[in-house]
Parts: sequence; structure tokens; C-alpha cells
Amino acid sequence: MKTILVVGASGATGRLLLKQLLDKGLKVKVIVRQPNLLPDDIKHHANLSEIHASVHELTDAEMALHVTGCDAVASCLGHNLTFKGMFGQPRLLVTDTVRRLCRAVQANHPEKMVKFILMNTTGNRNRDIPEQVSFGQACVISLLRLLLPPHLDNEKAADYLRTQVGQHNEAIEWVTVRPDSLTNADAVTEYEVHPSPVRSAIFDAGSTSRINVGHFMAELVVDDDLWNRWKGQMPVIYNKE
Repeated sequence: MKTILVVGASGATGRLLLKQLLDKGLKVKVIVRQPNLLPDDIKHHANLSEIHASVHELTDAEMALHVTGCDAVASCLGHNLTFKGMFGQPRLLVTDTVRRLCRAVQANHPEKMVKFILMNTTGNRNRDIPEQVSFGQACVISLLRLLLPPHLDNEKAADYLRTQVGQHNEAIEWVTVRPDSLTNADAVTEYEVHPSPVRSAIFDAGSTSRINVGHFMAELVVDDDLWNRWKGQMPVIYNKE
């Protein structure tokens, strides 16, 4: 049975990913700040283990312990949409957590490759390709980078996987999942996955339900063919119109 570590599991998308992983019969470890943050229908699941801690306060040794034996690590971590959450510390919450998790995985010298799945945003470009955007969108993104710390955090987190973990790491393979405008839905629907955005994230944004994001991330964990299709890339996911 595969074991997955999820950070950001108490968030709007993380909860949906968590439920789908458990529904697939996987063992899941979650790092949450305090008890009772998870929905009642899953917090007592036999395959769920809760670690009550703030991810940025864990020591390196504790982080290494928590990733021990994990086949995959998934991050749905993000900033709270409050003034403090967006402009307070830690400003690089996602980047710092991704960096520390990756270092913890590598410190353990796992016998087989560990999958790392990061939820990101379609407003962030994959600079490995590179992706072209309009002058107008580039200007808006530059402003977001200056004015909204969470956007810069998303960029730096994905860049860490691209440039520091890279394509030939001895311990980690990764996928950065980029949804467009997130929406709520009660059930998984048809969706499309593309290597790059097929519409402007600023001027012609599409929509992606959180439950579809969770479904795609869970499928990446269990479906090795799907994983091999997207590893080392930053796929963009849209609800199918």
C-alpha cells in the first residue's frame, strides 16, 4: 500500500485531494496545525495519520522523519486570503516548505524515486519551454509579482523544482499542477490537461474545479503511465467546456 504525505490538507483543495487518496485505499499522512481542522467524514479514517504541527516550525530532523517511507509528497499549501495571510510572514511559505520537504526526501536516500506533486497556478509560466504571453499579461504579472507576495511565492516554489531538483534527481521526480480560476463543485467532471495554457490566465481565464484538481493529483500518485506522461512538467488543467 502506498503512503502519501500531504501538506495543505485542511485547505479547500487539499481536503478534496485527501478524500480521493483515502478513497483509493492509500495510507495518507497529513501535517495540520491543530486537531479538528479536517472534515468529520475523513478525520477518523483508518488510513489517515495526522501530524499536528506548523510546517515552517518543524525541524529538519522532524521533516525527514515525516517523509520517511512515503511514496509521494503532495502540496496544496497556500496563503490565506487575508491581509495577514497575504502580506505577513512567512512570505515564502510554499517555497520554503517545498525546499525543506525535498531536502528531507533526499536526506533519507530512498530506495525508489519519490513523487512530488505541487499545486500551483496557471498565472505562473513554465520557463523550461519557454511559454509566450502577451505584453499586457506580462505587465500584469509583473505587477502581481511586486504587489502580491503569494504570486512570487508560487513562482519561486515551481522554480525550485525546475532548477534545483531538476530533471535528473536521484531521489525525486516532480509535477507542478497549474489550475486556472478555481471553482467549487460537488463531483468530478470531465477536464482537460495541457502542457501549457491555451488561453490567457489574465484576460481570458478558464475555470478549474478544486475537486478536479484533487482528482488529477490523486491520479498522478496511482497511475504510473499518467505520471510518466507529465513528470518534470507543469501541466495546466481546465474544466472541459
